[in-house]
Amino acid sequence: MAEAVSVPALTVASSASATSQRHSALVRITHWVNAISFICLLASGIAILLAHPRLYWGETGAVGGPSLIDLPLPFVLDISVVNLRGPGRYLHFLSAWVCVLTGLFYIVSGVITRHFWREFLPLKSQLAWKSLAHTISNHLHFRRPPEEEALSYNVLQRLAYFTVVFILFPLMIWTGLAMSPALSSVLPWLRTVFGGQQSARTIHFFLAVSLVLFLLVHIAMVIRAGFRARMRAMITGQSSALGRQNERVDHPS
Repeated sequence: MAEAVSVPALTVASSASATSQRHSALVRITHWVNAISFICLLASGIAILLAHPRLYWGETGAVGGPSLIDLPLPFVLDISVVNLRGPGRYLHFLSAWVCVLTGLFYIVSGVITRHFWREFLPLKSQLAWKSLAHTISNHLHFRRPPEEEALSYNVLQRLAYFTVVFILFPLMIWTGLAMSPALSSVLPWLRTVFGGQQSARTIHFFLAVSLVLFLLVHIAMVIRAGFRARMRAMITGQSSALGRQNERVDHPS
């Protein structure tokens, strides 16, 4: 009789665990809103860059003056039939504000729910040299991660996400604001801290390149780890690894 009572209890517990969510609704919504806005920022940023594909350092820069870097891109501004700069700027500013507001909401909620402490700060065991070297080796050899990593980020993921959220994106926003004549006239320190408006633009460009590289590596690792499972977790919030892990616990071999 006792056994008959214990079996349903285990079944209910297992079912509840199997339907546990890997990502909260807030994380999933902000992830996809920022993903769409970042794509719009990238496309419009390229349109703006093509209007003047040269980078400078200091306060001013012009076609006739010395440049820091000449990017191997055409001057689309010289082509009268192509007008990318105006629409590109409108889309860039709109997408930037969507990204900023969504990011602020994500940061505030992440602090309140302690999401960053749970997900972004590396665990002490992960920082051990043996564990760290093993994780780095797996990434360098593009090895498929174990199913347990679907339930929690490894040390490289934690460090990468922390860097993107708290360093790269804030610097992108800061350098973007520093390029605004209206804001920099009221708050000149926004650009003087970087050495001038053109310096802020150059730093902005390299930050964008860093984020694009992160995005490419992120997509590659998602595909390698299991595209359908990872996408399901970020869309529905549920990870199939949860069910398999509970099956191993309820039915040990």
